[in-house]
Order: sequence, then C-alpha cells, then structure tokens
Amino acid sequence: MSSPDITGILETSKDLDRLRREQDEILQEINKLHKKLQSGREKSGIKMAGAPEMVEKPTDSSLSKLRALYYQARDLSENEVSVSNQLLAQLDALLPSAPAPGQQRRRIDGSEQKKKRMKTDSDISRPSPSIRNQLEVAASLKGEQVAARVTPDDADKDEWFVVKVIHFDREAREFEVLDEEPGDDEESSGQRKYKLPMSHIIPFPKRNDTNGVPDFPNGRQVLAVYPGTTALYKATVVNPHRKRKTDDYVLEFDDDEEDGSLPQRVVPFHKVVALPEGHRQ
Repeated sequence: MSSPDITGILETSKDLDRLRREQDEILQEINKLHKKLQSGREKSGIKMAGAPEMVEKPTDSSLSKLRALYYQARDLSENEVSVSNQLLAQLDALLPSAPAPGQQRRRIDGSEQKKKRMKTDSDISRPSPSIRNQLEVAASLKGEQVAARVTPDDADKDEWFVVKVIHFDREAREFEVLDEEPGDDEESSGQRKYKLPMSHIIPFPKRNDTNGVPDFPNGRQVLAVYPGTTALYKATVVNPHRKRKTDDYVLEFDDDEEDGSLPQRVVPFHKVVALPEGHRQ
C-alpha cells in the first residue's frame, strides 16, 4: 500500500468522523428541544378543579427550529453515506482481487445462500447505529436521481451515469436503478436497469436545501454531469470567485480539448459530487 493511498484513506476517515460528530451534536440539540416541548406540554396539563382544560401549543419558532434541525440531521446522514461510499471505493481499489458483492452473491446457489443467511442473521438484524443510519438514508433515495458507476470493478475505466433509484435491498445492501436515457451506443434501445452495491452510488446535493452541500474550492477535481448529457466525467473547478454554495460551478472537463485548450463549462452545483478515490477515465 503506497503512502498516497494511506493518506487518502486517512483523510476520508477524518471526514467521516467529523460528520458523525456533527450528527451527534445535532441529535443532542433535537433531544433538548424535545424535552423542552414535552415539559411545556406537561405544565399545560396542570389546571384547577372544574376549570376548562387549556393546552398550550408549541411556538412557531420552536417548531421551525426543530424542523431545521431534522433537515440538518438528514443532510448530514446523506453526506455520511457519500463519504462512506468513497471510503469503500478507496479500500476496493487496494483489494483488486476481492470479489464484488454482486459477483459473490451470483456464485452462491439457493441452498448455500440460505445457510449463509442463517449464519449472518444476527449480524444483519442488529446493525450498528452508523450502519443503520446509512441504510435508512439509502432507502430514502427511492425515486431520487443519483450518480451511479455502472461498470464492474475490473473494468478498464469507470462509467458514471445519472440514474433513478427504483429500490434498495437492505439485506443485500444493493440498489436497483434505472437509466432513463441510455446513450445511442447502448446495445438495447429504451431504458436499462442495473443492480449496484452501495459503493457505486453517490447522492446528488439537494437543490432546495443547502445544509451539508459540499463547497469544492478552486482547483479541486470533481465528478460532474457533462452539460447536455446524463454522463458524469472528471473535471476541475476553475471559478475562484464563487461566493455561495448554490452558485454554478465553472469546470474544465478532462479530455474535452477544443482548438488546443480546455473550454470552461458551467454546471449547476447539484450536478457536482466528490471525485471517487481511484477513479479511472
């Protein structure tokens, strides 16, 4: 294992730890607000005998704050899934001989699968809080568009497309997705379905909720949807004057040379994600 590989894994692990600490802080704030609301409700239940019952409603500011905290918790959870998938991709890149989860499942026949499931039922039924949180976020992506790597681990290059999540299998930890707009070079016409592991999926940032949206600095390499297509390619951020996280990115895509130079292309922030470790293009 080379030093750059170790450094990348350590940096991603730090990001994961930071997200979990932030989630713990948000959950503490939510619990405090829950106790405050519950205390107000209990106090409102104390009344004089024969007096009409008066129930004090929570203030709009308390409810608004609680709503904002839940949005933050949700976005942090989605970011945790994204960073966890990136960490899985980094580890997968260092273990090229390890079979992909989907490949391993296909080699096991029905009886072997039942035996394996019996041995691991206790582990699956009691996942850690972090894994359980990731599974909840993954399940919540149903109906959403995400970035998906549709090529196997041993492919010469990685191909990423915009797809729609149809279903998430919690037991197999596998997504079923739909490529709604396959390219002209696809063998079959019409829409195409894939079954992919969690490490092959990256959620896009939310358009209308900027909490937890990544802010890639100038010079950072990213994975972005090429304008006018549903394919994602490696690109470099080249707009140093971007002030808000919701501002469009100006990107230079690799291998996009025109007249001896790379054209600068504008891409919405919600179509740009972190470049997976070990990306091959």
